Amino acid sequence: MARRRAVGPWLVMNLPNALTLSRIFLVPLLVVVLLTRFEGRLVLGIPKELVAAAIFGLASLTDWLDGYLARRRKQITPLGQMLDPLADKLLTSAAFISLVQMELAPAWMVAVIIGREMAVTALRSIGYNRGIAMPASQLGKVKMVAEVVAILALILGQDFLRPARTIGTIALWVALVTAVISGIEYYRQFVKGGAGERSAQIPNH
Repeated sequence: MARRRAVGPWLVMNLPNALTLSRIFLVPLLVVVLLTRFEGRLVLGIPKELVAAAIFGLASLTDWLDGYLARRRKQITPLGQMLDPLADKLLTSAAFISLVQMELAPAWMVAVIIGREMAVTALRSIGYNRGIAMPASQLGKVKMVAEVVAILALILGQDFLRPARTIGTIALWVALVTAVISGIEYYRQFVKGGAGERSAQIPNH
């Protein structure tokens, strides 16, 4: 009987990881629906704004569901820990850039939000390699919720539900402010952790 080769933790594909991958696969579909000029603005007879909002809403739901299932089933893996934040950033960045292209969101606000994501990701990566703990902040969670609300409202507010555009604009400002403040918090954590690391390396006399 042939021996079954053990699968390393990085290659484990469970339900939470499959949901995370599905979020990544939904990103190009979302961009196509948002940026393609459909005849009559309909996709299979449905307004494109509703289709795009449904795709983004489904992808956002998998963000909550994969984390919930991973904790509940105790299926947290290195692969999932790597893919989950990557999928989040791909989804929100692609949506925001599409909204800029559609002239529904100011380019400078989107640039600040995406730039913050890249900077925090770099800091957390460096901090992880140095053993510096940088847990997710509450403001970061508020930012994520504000981003989801902003994207959904701006998509629906393009032509389908005009009043939602005001809600989207307000949520976008909330996302911007919380992105900047939480980014500063992460930087302070990084600096504080680095200072602690250096003091630990100084020999006691």
